[in-house]
Amino acid sequence: MQHRVAALFLFAFVAAPIDLAGAATLPDIKVNPSNAVPECVTPGRMLAFLKSRNPELSPRFESVPSEYMRLGEQLGVRWDFAFYQMILETGALSYRRGNRSGDVRATQNNFAGLGATGGGERGESFKDIPTGVRAHLEHLLLYAGEKLDNPTAERTRKVQEWGVLTKWQAGFTRPITFADLAAQWAPGSTSYARMIDGIAERFVEFCEQPDPRPELAAEVRRELKLIAARAQGPSGTELARRAIESGKSERSEQRQALGGQLPSETPQQAAKSPSIPFKVLNAPAVPDRQAADAPLVEPTARVVADPAPTVEPSAKAKPKTGNPAAAPATTGTVTRSAPPAEQQPPYQVASAAGAAKQIATPSATGQKCRVWTASYGGQKALIIRSVIDKVVNYTVLDVNEGSESREAEAFISAYAKDGSIAGEFVSQTQALDKAFELCPEG
Repeated sequence: MQHRVAALFLFAFVAAPIDLAGAATLPDIKVNPSNAVPECVTPGRMLAFLKSRNPELSPRFESVPSEYMRLGEQLGVRWDFAFYQMILETGALSYRRGNRSGDVRATQNNFAGLGATGGGERGESFKDIPTGVRAHLEHLLLYAGEKLDNPTAERTRKVQEWGVLTKWQAGFTRPITFADLAAQWAPGSTSYARMIDGIAERFVEFCEQPDPRPELAAEVRRELKLIAARAQGPSGTELARRAIESGKSERSEQRQALGGQLPSETPQQAAKSPSIPFKVLNAPAVPDRQAADAPLVEPTARVVADPAPTVEPSAKAKPKTGNPAAAPATTGTVTRSAPPAEQQPPYQVASAAGAAKQIATPSATGQKCRVWTASYGGQKALIIRSVIDKVVNYTVLDVNEGSESREAEAFISAYAKDGSIAGEFVSQTQALDKAFELCPEG
């Protein structure tokens, strides 16, 4: 019913707060200690409720309840009633009014009819579901009187810039509720608030039933906890990520795929190039006074390899055919030249081949696991789990999309004998988060 707000662009309403009969119990738009979303309201129950109202719900919309919870918690909105309003606005995501199609199409990811002013005007389109949900929740915050920086929806930006709601909001000396919003969202309607309230009442029976998909809420809470931790300051994982990115930036012109070659290199040049070093992200400090007083990875520090090891190829080593980046790295012995003692960093670095045995020794470190990184140059990431000298190693391996299995097999064959893939992730950051969850030591 956002089309009813077309008049907002013609003049600013001078309206007093209205409590509609039958909707006086609608909560404040913004959460507070006495206005929290009930614990029984979960994405799993919301999804079941949504499907009960729309049995033909498109599978692509099954993530919508989780997005309302995730973004609602972040923005401080009563996302349960925002969800009920979404059901009303979209016909439970059918985008139909009875037998007729509405002005907004399902592909627009517009969950509140933003910009749909009637007469066939379809309103705004958003690139994906999370963006559409955010646009809706931000528009609710605007009604609640919050100033928004760079709103997602053009409609929200215009209403804010033109001060359409300013005089209306000035009439309140208390928090603005969904009942107040209903009177302004659909001016002239006496039923909009009651319809939202009716949807909320029908959800009560789902609150009394077991959550059919408890993993959805668990996943959202896990993500929110991670976001909150990052907001408090950089974690060890974040510091490690920054160190890796810094190292990648400085070595970008020298970077090569494990066991392969840079596109500009000839096979002869590649044979002379050093292997990309492993990086131990949670190794203990070296046993000297200066290192003992230093943190493992300081906020401004970066992981720096000592002079790159050279690998003496074994006569039996033969690369696989096909993509050279997918071939296993040459096996052999590792020779290293150590830097002067005063240049030793407060963390340790190893080359790809054989270094795990040199560094990850339980008797020397007192730890039982290590986190490493290695790269074939791709954007996706795998966690490779292997056990060497009774130490569990988790290697975050950057791989190329479409070549994940081949590159993982090559890496395991060369550097992680009897290892296995412990997880697949869309980015190195996500993989590192999981790796440090699996191995928090150090």
